[in-house]
Amino acid sequence: MSTEPQLLNGDEAVALAALHAGVALGTGYPGTPSTEILEYLDHIGGRAQWSPNEKVALEVGIGVAFAGGRALVTMKHVGLNVAADPFFTATYTDVDGGLVVVSADDPGMASSQNEQDNRHYARAAVAPMLEPCDSQEAYDYTLLAFELSERWKIPVILRLTTRVCHSKTLVRPRAEVAPPPAPGFRRDVPARVMIPAFAKPAHLRLRAKMVEIAAWNEAQGPNRVVAGDKDLGIVSSGIAAVHAQEAAPEASHLILGMSYPLPIETIRRFAAGVERLMVVEEGDPVLLESLRAAGIPVEGKPEMYRFGELNVNRVRRILAGDTSPEPVPPKGKPPELCQGCSHRDVFEVLRDMDCIVSGDIGCYTLGVLPPFSAMDTCVCMGASIGVGLGLRHSLPDEQAKRVVSVIGDSTFVHSGITGLAEMVYNPPKTGHVVIILDNGTTAMTGLQEHPGTGRSLNHDPTGKIHFEALGKAMGIQNVLSLERFADGHRLESVLRELLDKPETSLVVVRQPCVLAAPKIRIYERAALEKMSHACAAMPAD
Repeated sequence: MSTEPQLLNGDEAVALAALHAGVALGTGYPGTPSTEILEYLDHIGGRAQWSPNEKVALEVGIGVAFAGGRALVTMKHVGLNVAADPFFTATYTDVDGGLVVVSADDPGMASSQNEQDNRHYARAAVAPMLEPCDSQEAYDYTLLAFELSERWKIPVILRLTTRVCHSKTLVRPRAEVAPPPAPGFRRDVPARVMIPAFAKPAHLRLRAKMVEIAAWNEAQGPNRVVAGDKDLGIVSSGIAAVHAQEAAPEASHLILGMSYPLPIETIRRFAAGVERLMVVEEGDPVLLESLRAAGIPVEGKPEMYRFGELNVNRVRRILAGDTSPEPVPPKGKPPELCQGCSHRDVFEVLRDMDCIVSGDIGCYTLGVLPPFSAMDTCVCMGASIGVGLGLRHSLPDEQAKRVVSVIGDSTFVHSGITGLAEMVYNPPKTGHVVIILDNGTTAMTGLQEHPGTGRSLNHDPTGKIHFEALGKAMGIQNVLSLERFADGHRLESVLRELLDKPETSLVVVRQPCVLAAPKIRIYERAALEKMSHACAAMPAD
């Protein structure tokens, strides 16, 4: 294993550590800023795969860990909402192999629909959380997370943020990493079958584990003190610690690598050695409230700094108590659907027909902006169908008949299928129309594959979900498909006909993303060549 320094971003550093740790499988769903982790893991020779959504990805990871293998599960912050159901119970179970869940938060919402702070998940789910400051710590803490997970048989959260994910710093890999345990099944029903009779003692065991982990964090956790003046002490973690050190190099700094469970006594001793103690943290006052709850006198940031990313200048303002209006950032170019997007005119049709459009996450969210202005709601992955149905159920008939749900292909596989089940099971009296805009890729996050493309993460051929067949099998009354360039002129007439029917309808509008199409052709040629070579190598009868 080479120990030569490498210039890596945080995502790449996590992937490299996973490879060195001998991860049996990396699973996840693409979501900026976490997407590159599994892509890079696959690129450097690790085993990685995209799942339909984060919940399934985590469940697969739990299975890997139950089998004694090491599993890395990656997602952005809102993805952990989707995976929360299995995650909250997984902490009760005993995993044999290391299970590391990467939550990549997006302060400032560079590419997200909310600004949630996933540090809350550590306390709520009772899971240890590590927070690296840079790529070197992203590498080191990934390895540490596997060690802690296997020592206490518990999932560990590795919380990254956008700046850590996408900023590059030097990484010096370790010369040696402890090899993974040999996979093998070990039956342990009380620790893995969470019926109430087993879950009650499991909860007690979990709390006992956290007491032990807290003691470990106090004694040898990844927390460090940077000595400085006694006038000001700053407690911070993650990228906020980098900004704080640059903003106040003369101050004393306590940088927390494990932010849950907190090393409260370590913090208390640090606080006793400084005149003034401040917390510098992005997002919610999670750390501030924890210290105050422990009786440690500490100052936090004004409410105005709860929003957006921190930077050095903002931290200086926080330390100075400056609440004057911040400079307005210069306006950037507003986002828009690509000029060559083959589905632009779908939104033109929806606009011109004065449809009420229940929209979804992905490229097509941009249909809300001019020149289309053809989207009325967007909540979360897959919500377009359920929200559209709710509108249909409650609006007067003349308005309900204008409601259309629009969803992309990757988002449909992620969370839209259950929406179709709802439509079949509880159809509005006016019916409903769902449009899947199938561009053959997960475009918004960088052209990743999904179960509807027929290609795996590394673009090799695999099984494929056929949306029309699925819709028919589920019992939808009208299932149609349109090839955008061949049948695009029919879209308006088709929609008018379906909107007039008190029936359930699914329309798949299919045309590859113009950015993905050249790559798709390359993948298809490679698959054909691989198949022909395999056929040529077969012995003749």
